[in-house]
Amino acid sequence: MIILPAIDIKDGKCVRLRKGEFDTAEQVAASPYDTADSFLKAGAEWIHMVDLDGAKDARPINADIFCKVAKESGLKVELGGGIRSMDTIEYYLERGIERVILGSVAVKNPALVKDAVQHFGAQIAVGIDAKNEMVATEGWLDTSNVHYIEMAKMMEAVGVQTIIYTDISKDGMLSGVNGDQLDAINRAVSCNIIASGGVKSIDDITLCKQMNLYGVICGKSIYSGSLDLAEAVRISREG
Repeated sequence: MIILPAIDIKDGKCVRLRKGEFDTAEQVAASPYDTADSFLKAGAEWIHMVDLDGAKDARPINADIFCKVAKESGLKVELGGGIRSMDTIEYYLERGIERVILGSVAVKNPALVKDAVQHFGAQIAVGIDAKNEMVATEGWLDTSNVHYIEMAKMMEAVGVQTIIYTDISKDGMLSGVNGDQLDAINRAVSCNIIASGGVKSIDDITLCKQMNLYGVICGKSIYSGSLDLAEAVRISREG
């Protein structure tokens, strides 16, 4: 299992949100580059980054930051937020981003996901973010009428290999992952499932490992000190 420490960027700054609400943005680190370096030193191989401004405006906003981290950090960058076209996908992948995450566009334009997977294979992931089990879009500002399991099966059918699943009610709340929903989506599809939202302590890492998930994203738990990243990485690699 892989551990993906997270950096969310808003207005060029490292922030965390609570339940995806933009007005709860709180700066958690001074520099994305120094933060990425600290993740590398703790043993991480991946970093999960989100362009929050991009997610809201439906276009890339903080691209220079992500490309610089990809080029200079020594970490593999998984990036989401504002990626709505093949041109944007190509732009990021050509500049060293390892994996791009399609979120809102996967609901509104599944044909794009299919095309992207055909061209870029495993470098395309889909983010499924749910409120009360229904998929949310547009930076979590809108809720669709699509159930998260139904969405996962649709993405599996077009060849998506990796899904990042977020229970929005858990995100940034340090309340523990939603084990029931994660287990359900992991059993429902053959895709690699990455857990996102709610990680508080090493117990969440252990639970996700027991469920045979592919990965876990850790954000606020690292910044608050409730999770030791180095310990999380070590446990994720055991046995």
